[in-house]
Amino acid sequence: MSADGMHRGGRPQKVLIVDDVPSNLELVEAIFLSEGYDVITALHPRDAITAFEAHHPDLAVVDVMMPEINGFQLCQILKDMAGKSFFPVILLTALSDQSSRLQGIESGADDFISKPFDQKELIAKSRSLLKVKALYDELDHSENIILTLAVALEARDPYTRGHSTRVGELSERFGLYIGLDEEACETLRKAGILHDIGKIGLSESLLLKPAPLSDDEIETIKQHPLIGEEICKPLNSLRHILPAIRHHHERWDGKGFPDGLRGKEIPLSARILSIADSYDAMLSERPYREGRSETEVITLMREEKRLGQWDPELLSAFLEMIRSEIGDRSDMSYEMEG
Repeated sequence: MSADGMHRGGRPQKVLIVDDVPSNLELVEAIFLSEGYDVITALHPRDAITAFEAHHPDLAVVDVMMPEINGFQLCQILKDMAGKSFFPVILLTALSDQSSRLQGIESGADDFISKPFDQKELIAKSRSLLKVKALYDELDHSENIILTLAVALEARDPYTRGHSTRVGELSERFGLYIGLDEEACETLRKAGILHDIGKIGLSESLLLKPAPLSDDEIETIKQHPLIGEEICKPLNSLRHILPAIRHHHERWDGKGFPDGLRGKEIPLSARILSIADSYDAMLSERPYREGRSETEVITLMREEKRLGQWDPELLSAFLEMIRSEIGDRSDMSYEMEG
């Protein structure tokens, strides 16, 4: 934040003020206007909801004692509407008992101001929360840059274009299929998009080489999970995907890389990602081979399971999901394993 009430880009920060008493609303509005903020006011919580959708404020200051929808309820509604984005809410309240404070915390409130309030306290707490929001927004922006970079890098190669996006979507679907929660499935989607971003550190000639690779070239390619982990590590918002990126080439029998983990030592996210990655890769055309049919891929993955590559339970569940998705297509006349 370069100046009070301003974004780094020079746009005034927007504050939504909600109070059903006009005189109170005007007082708080005047305080924020004097500090250079862009102010949106609402006398009724329903108007506040409409204003939130229309103006995308950076902060809300909400009175607790309001008819129909009280401040606790409105706070929860605004937080839900903000989704995964950090949206700070300050509650203005004359209630000082512990149960009211706990109710405010449960509704998602980020801070409280007791009435009658001190103007300096209100502005100081607002500035502090807006700085936190700016940091969250910066992290989200950086994360989006990395996700976009991963897709853009892949698009240079006609053989891998769309692979990571498909792996992310397939991993997410599989996570939902086996009952993982929404947050875990979103982590799988991001991990799928970024699982090969470490290849940015490898030469294009090596990645596109059609001939058999030398031992040294194979060892170089094996570094990409470690490079990918290092690229994503600085972003706190991506910390949950690091195990999947680092370990998506481990094997159930311990013969994978980079750490030779075996069985359930391998993080679940990595076991899921490795199955989705291999499934899509084998379906796709590569410089050194044509794409395989679904029947061929499933037959090969079953054989690889017997040879110790895959988590047996996960692979069986994955093949069940694939069968449910593609239905009774003529080229899928095979019996599923138990």
